[in-house]
Amino acid sequence: MDQSRTYESLQEAVRHLSQQLQEANDTIEAIRTGQVDAIIVNDPVAGDKLYTLKSADQTYRVFIEQMNEGAVTLDRQGTVLYCNSMFARMVGTPLSDIVGSSLKSFIAENCLQLFEELIHSGWENDKKLELSIRQHNKIIPCQLSVATLELDGRESLSVIVTDLSFQKDIQKLLKENNRRLEEANQQLEASNHDLQQFASVASHDMQEPLRKILIFSNLLATSYGNEITPEIRTYLDKISASSMRMRSMVSDILKYSRLSSQQAAPQLFGINELIREIEDDYELLIEEKNVELILGELPVVEGNRSQIKQVFQNLISNSIKFASAHTHPVIKIYALPAEEGAPGDVAPAHALCRIVVEDNGIGFDMKYGEKIFSLFERLNNKESYEGSGIGLSITKKIIERHGGTISAESREGAGACFTIAIPLRQNLPDGQEAPGSNNPA
Repeated sequence: MDQSRTYESLQEAVRHLSQQLQEANDTIEAIRTGQVDAIIVNDPVAGDKLYTLKSADQTYRVFIEQMNEGAVTLDRQGTVLYCNSMFARMVGTPLSDIVGSSLKSFIAENCLQLFEELIHSGWENDKKLELSIRQHNKIIPCQLSVATLELDGRESLSVIVTDLSFQKDIQKLLKENNRRLEEANQQLEASNHDLQQFASVASHDMQEPLRKILIFSNLLATSYGNEITPEIRTYLDKISASSMRMRSMVSDILKYSRLSSQQAAPQLFGINELIREIEDDYELLIEEKNVELILGELPVVEGNRSQIKQVFQNLISNSIKFASAHTHPVIKIYALPAEEGAPGDVAPAHALCRIVVEDNGIGFDMKYGEKIFSLFERLNNKESYEGSGIGLSITKKIIERHGGTISAESREGAGACFTIAIPLRQNLPDGQEAPGSNNPA
């Protein structure tokens, strides 16, 4: 009977303590979340006492409880006066064990000196610093932001703790990706160098057997001219023509491969002067084909002069090559109105000039408008029209390396029109003027 009463008494005591604990927890939660701003405490000696919670403190508590960062309030001795639930989760410690303890006990050992300096200077000025906190045996990279505030009538130090784990993981991933990208770029550069070396060696080595094929086929034709039948002569002519095309193709491949490595400093030059040089180079061919070359006033541009010259050489030679057999060839080269400024003016770096090369040749079907710029692409019979099919590919690559574009318009039997758009200036230093820019050649 006595044992039964003792057991019942214990059960009753446990229920009473549990109820008190629940009430205490509810009260603490209400205080932390700002649901109450005053509480009454029963004192058997002094009677009931009313304790009010200042509205500023209430706002502060509500705010920090809703934060995604850890928030801690310290006194001058570094003792934790208050912390939010997020910080408790960050350090994996109950709130009751944190309040009243030293914040220093949650700092990683290798960061203790930095922490001391941060707290010391934080009482004078707002400070931020990256260091690590401990979650048992786990180290968490964080940013601590400290600032002074007045809480409950006294000066305190507010510490906001931001978990940087995600940012550090992203930084680590980016660093690793950048390292891999750098390795890939190095491999690509090495591969491009090897490819260029191969193209150079291969083209050089191929030139010699081609030269011998041409020499010996010509020797056969001249040494045994009287004994060679018309059929054999046709064969020799085909060997010679094919060898010439092969030599031209090898030369163009070498030019194309060298474009990626040519990094000559840009210079200013007039397009009119450039085309006059090409006209002199092609003088005999122009006279032979009775070509009329009409030039408008063209701008002064900045770039790789030899490469831009090659662009116009390819376009002019194409126009001559694909001239109509029924009309005398006319090639017009003129500038369209610039997007900013005018042809020949010294213009800002982002201004574009547009230059048109137009002919009255055989033209082509516009369904091949993009294919004509592809490597080795040919739209015409190779027996009727010589060439490797690389010229327009080289032209497009040069224009793109200068930050420009090239497009083509045509109709079969109605000529072709190529429009080049390139920046007037590449990386010209401020204040430098184009030589002869006021009077382009």
